[in-house]
Amino acid sequence: MHKSINNLALINDQIKSKFGLVKNLKIIAVSKTFPMSEINPLIESGQIHFGENKVQEAVDKWSDIKKLNKNLKLHMIGKLQTNKVKYVVPLFDYIHSLDNIKLAEKIASEQIKKNKNLKIFIQVNIGNESQKSGINISELKNFYEKCTRELNLNIIGLMCLPPQHGSVKNYFNEMVELKKTLNVEDLSMGMSEDYLEAVGCGATYIRIGSKIFGDRS
Repeated sequence: MHKSINNLALINDQIKSKFGLVKNLKIIAVSKTFPMSEINPLIESGQIHFGENKVQEAVDKWSDIKKLNKNLKLHMIGKLQTNKVKYVVPLFDYIHSLDNIKLAEKIASEQIKKNKNLKIFIQVNIGNESQKSGINISELKNFYEKCTRELNLNIIGLMCLPPQHGSVKNYFNEMVELKKTLNVEDLSMGMSEDYLEAVGCGATYIRIGSKIFGDRS
């Protein structure tokens, strides 16, 4: 059995033994920097959700295989520049990193052109860190309303990259409260280091790379 299949099974077992069967939880295998030779065994084993953060790399890797395999769901998890949106909309199914109004407007116009609606997460700057992108909590409600009412975007949830310091659980719990105030369905939070905490707090999408594929060279 390929190591990535084994690793994913271990993660699923770990979640199940700690929380039982978690309904609605989706594991995104973050396949950025890994070649299709490493990814294909997972696809063949039935894994559907994959995450990439560089647009050109994703286009090169996924364009053909997605045409052959209509079940696959591709998640844009990295910072997205407006000039790359025209490549993202046709190929991807989800965007996790909507973090400014210009980007929202660009996605909206490209979706009309391509006649396709992606599922979108608003990235929240949960630790209010100057070096990180994301919408500040104080501006979140207005931003959400603009995206949904004026731009007609399908905002399904919120995403965060919590600070390295402090209790990650507190940040995840804060995300849960924000989700309730906006009345959205989903939370994209938790990575290789902290996915168990995220699942415990109510994450519905967790983004796991190295714990599945191994360390990036």
